[in-house]
Amino acid sequence: MKVLLLLLLSPLQGVGASSYQGEDLRFCGDRNQTQNSTIIYEHSPANISIKNTAQALIIKRPFLPNRTNSYFEYRLPPALGRYRFCIYWFKANRTLRLVYGKQSFLLDEDQSSSITSAKESQKTERTSTPIFNVSCISKGGKNTSLDSKTEYFFLESMPTCEQDVKGQLTPLDSLIAQLLVPAVGATEQQVLRRKLEELEKTLAEVELEGQNQTFGKATVQATVLRVQPTLVPQHLVFASQREEGGEVHGFTVDLPSSLFVMAKEREEVVEHRVLLIDINSQTMFQDENSSHVLGDKVVGISLVDTIVANLLDPVVLTFFHDQLPRSVTPLCVFWQEDTTASSGSWDSYGCTTVTGDNQTDCRCNHLTYFAVLMVSSPEITYTHRDYLSIITYIGCLISALASICTIFFLYFRSKQRDQITSMHIHMNLLGAIFLLDITFLISEHLASSSSEVVCRAGGVVLHFSLLSCLTWMGIEGYNLYRLVIEVFNSYHDHFHLKLCLVGWGIPFLCVMLILLMSWTNYGPFSIPVYESVGGKSTNATICWLTSPLIHNVVNLGFFSLVFLFNSVMLGAMLREILRQNKKGHKLKHVLALFGLSILLGIPWALVFFSFTSGVFRLVSLYIFTIINSLQGFLIFLWYWTMVLQARRSPDSQSSSDSVKLQPNSSQSHLG
Repeated sequence: MKVLLLLLLSPLQGVGASSYQGEDLRFCGDRNQTQNSTIIYEHSPANISIKNTAQALIIKRPFLPNRTNSYFEYRLPPALGRYRFCIYWFKANRTLRLVYGKQSFLLDEDQSSSITSAKESQKTERTSTPIFNVSCISKGGKNTSLDSKTEYFFLESMPTCEQDVKGQLTPLDSLIAQLLVPAVGATEQQVLRRKLEELEKTLAEVELEGQNQTFGKATVQATVLRVQPTLVPQHLVFASQREEGGEVHGFTVDLPSSLFVMAKEREEVVEHRVLLIDINSQTMFQDENSSHVLGDKVVGISLVDTIVANLLDPVVLTFFHDQLPRSVTPLCVFWQEDTTASSGSWDSYGCTTVTGDNQTDCRCNHLTYFAVLMVSSPEITYTHRDYLSIITYIGCLISALASICTIFFLYFRSKQRDQITSMHIHMNLLGAIFLLDITFLISEHLASSSSEVVCRAGGVVLHFSLLSCLTWMGIEGYNLYRLVIEVFNSYHDHFHLKLCLVGWGIPFLCVMLILLMSWTNYGPFSIPVYESVGGKSTNATICWLTSPLIHNVVNLGFFSLVFLFNSVMLGAMLREILRQNKKGHKLKHVLALFGLSILLGIPWALVFFSFTSGVFRLVSLYIFTIINSLQGFLIFLWYWTMVLQARRSPDSQSSSDSVKLQPNSSQSHLG
């Protein structure tokens, strides 16, 4: 009883000392220090062991095979008494930390005067003494009390060494060399990326011989950087070795200091590990578009056990290369894994491209696998881009105002039953043109805003406006068929309502289906633009469709159908004009054909010439921009010309509100 009371009253040194979180193993106990003693830290073949003697507390764990020192000795506090100690094991960093009383030891770290590497103390005999109040907890488990003993064992695998990394790099290089890029399927890519993930796990645990170490010399090279956490973090710069004979001669990585800010609540973090994986093959990163990567160079950057995204200060990855031809533009992208499919795709979201004569800077707000895509360059310089932008803005503004004026004029003149259907169709087309002009004018401003949701909404409205405009141009073609081809122009019940359901309903359904497929189909869309001097390029961004495949299938496909149908209708109209061919009506017929071609969207066909190159492509872009940005204004002029012509010919049976050519009459009703 006296002994127990003595133990309770004796000072227990170290109570309330610092604790750690996130360890894989924690072992705590009380040690009665009756004489000057030390900590002995040495090699063990296969496990962690803790043994207590009166002369020393002996801790063993597996070391690397090539370790020069396998024995360390630390001096304990000279004051005698009972001490509470805890041992923390962090598997990710392969670090042991010992808290003994109020003193902390990071084992393996040079403690200068507190450490010796001699083995003289091993010659003295030691007296084993038990450890009291022992508790142990593993990661994810519960705290367990253990019986008092002199020695404890904990199974632990051998440390990961350089040979383990080489054992994964060599077969990965061989597998990449065996697979030809065009023939690599989704299954092979999955196998390769699974091996790459296993390599990343090994690199996260490998024992390093220094602060940095590079593994591999073939297709895949991996570099592990150790960054010690500090109260004032600094940015980290890494430069690869220069490469000869390839498109890419090397790269540098500049990681911002904010990446290494050490949170106060995570004191257990002994070091940060940055993994840089240099892959000189695009084999495991093939998307559906068979995109071409500059020099087949893919660089992976990651911070072990940390997901990095939305950085305020960007990560800067610079690729050095020869001067690129003007026919291509570099675009910084990252690999986006597709969870719904077996492959993935390249995405540029969160990355900004800054190009120079012999280098390309990628500034990204996250960490993953990066590359530079070679995309076909539009032959548009800054000068032409400014001219086209001015023409577009002025044209859209004039077109929008003219469309509103024409809509009001048509509304107040739509009184006769034989005119009202055509009037309503014209009004709806002008309404779609007005909506398209306004959304296009504000689209670039929405893209420059910081709200991703606002930009996606703007892209949805802009696409809906375009599809509505195309649909109503198709309805204009159907109305022309009804007036020219049909013998009896019978009116159906709710005919105008049905046309509105088609004209506005089909675009709405198309946009909704695209949104249901993926809401990321809308967002910022970048258009590469060249500088006239220096050959550099930048991006003009609008809120639009982000998928080129959807753009080609939906927009170009839909317009092709409308253009084909309307061209046939305009051809039928021209046939009737040539058949009647009355003298004195040439100007009237020319104006009618010009106005109908604008209504039917025939000039929109100039978009197909944008797939050409050279001066012809540039000229077609100017003509397309001028005519189509002023479409509402041209309809306004055409309509008022017809009105004035009708007023000068009161004896004529022409009307300015409809277009109708009958087989037996030379009269035309224009509108």
